[in-house]
Amino acid sequence: MSKTATLTVNGKVYELPMIESTIGDTGIDISKLRSQTSFITLDPGFANTGSCRSSITYLDGEKGVLRYRGIPIKEVAEKATFVETAYLLIYGELPTKEQLSDFSHAFSRHANLHEDMKNFFLGYPNTGHPMAMLSAMICALSAYYPELLKPEPSDQEIDLMTIQLMSKIRTICACTYKKSIGEPFIYAREDYDYVANFLHMMFSTPTKEYKIQKPVVNALRTLLILHGDHEQNCSTSTVRLVGSSWANLFASISAGVCALWGPLHGGANQKVVEMLEEMHSTGADITKYIERAKDSNDPYRLMGFGHRVYKNYDPRARIIKSKCDDLFNTLGVHDPLLDIAVKLENAVLKDDYFKERKLYPNVDFYSGIIYKAIGIPANMFPVLFAIGRLPGWIAHWREMKASKETRIGRPRQVYTGEIERDFVPIEKRK
Repeated sequence: MSKTATLTVNGKVYELPMIESTIGDTGIDISKLRSQTSFITLDPGFANTGSCRSSITYLDGEKGVLRYRGIPIKEVAEKATFVETAYLLIYGELPTKEQLSDFSHAFSRHANLHEDMKNFFLGYPNTGHPMAMLSAMICALSAYYPELLKPEPSDQEIDLMTIQLMSKIRTICACTYKKSIGEPFIYAREDYDYVANFLHMMFSTPTKEYKIQKPVVNALRTLLILHGDHEQNCSTSTVRLVGSSWANLFASISAGVCALWGPLHGGANQKVVEMLEEMHSTGADITKYIERAKDSNDPYRLMGFGHRVYKNYDPRARIIKSKCDDLFNTLGVHDPLLDIAVKLENAVLKDDYFKERKLYPNVDFYSGIIYKAIGIPANMFPVLFAIGRLPGWIAHWREMKASKETRIGRPRQVYTGEIERDFVPIEKRK
């Protein structure tokens, strides 16, 4: 017998179906609540509202657990390539050797942009933010594949859109960087893998080939994997919401990029680096910054600590920290910001104020330092996040399209404005 929950409204009892999960939160189905009771729920930020059923990613914020299609994130980060991870998220299983080869070769074949698209970049100023260009260029891709923009594309057409987006996002991101520094665009190489090709397009010039270094590739690969998916976060929910109107995949992903742009989401690691740079410029006295963060009368906050979901150490942060150490040791690089970050983390983890509030380092705390060491400027940090998150966005869009439960997103509201009033002519207004 199906389980139900009961809700009492004005003395009348209603039974609501309970939706069991394989693991984690059980849902209470309120889809018919308004039609039965004329009431709705109010949940700012949707922190307690499940918008869908999904089999892509599971996380437990209390225990610090994150799994892609059931596989612990630590195993994926240590053993998989980024392309394998993308396949796992999008198709639900790890690829066979033949599937992985076909998937990788497809990226190489479709890496370069249509020559006409390069003219779009000429219209942007060098100071234009890379996320603005990324969002616009992804949406513009749809103009070059009109045959794929059907309201209900076939599986083969969705696969082709997936390949086009996964492959070309690297090229678009590299072109936005080249535009910002006034250098010519660099074409992809078929003999490089996914991550190495991105670095090549970012840092090679017509006269000098960028030297691909394994520690750099491994560090960036790990960061992209860790950003692959994270349940129903702001940008992923945006992709699903836009897609629920039957908007095409290009448009939905473009909207996801815009959601990711915010400093509370994809821009958070840039804020961490800026915070560490400020600490360094003022003498690296972390004690005063910690005390400011603890002062309820001071709006200052430590960036890179705490998470909307995790109430434990973010499992991604542990992996990133180890990669950060490996990269700096292998390359023989010394960055005072890393020293400050380690001191700050150790101090915060020992402080009762932060322990009581479960404010642990999150994925953004060390990722920006790695990007900086690789040579990626701060305004490109959210762009790298977008490359990593793209497989998750695509997986959720595909899952949303395939679900029989999908309806166009249309949240309700609790109206608090004027009930009714007359229009006042302008000459009588005070």
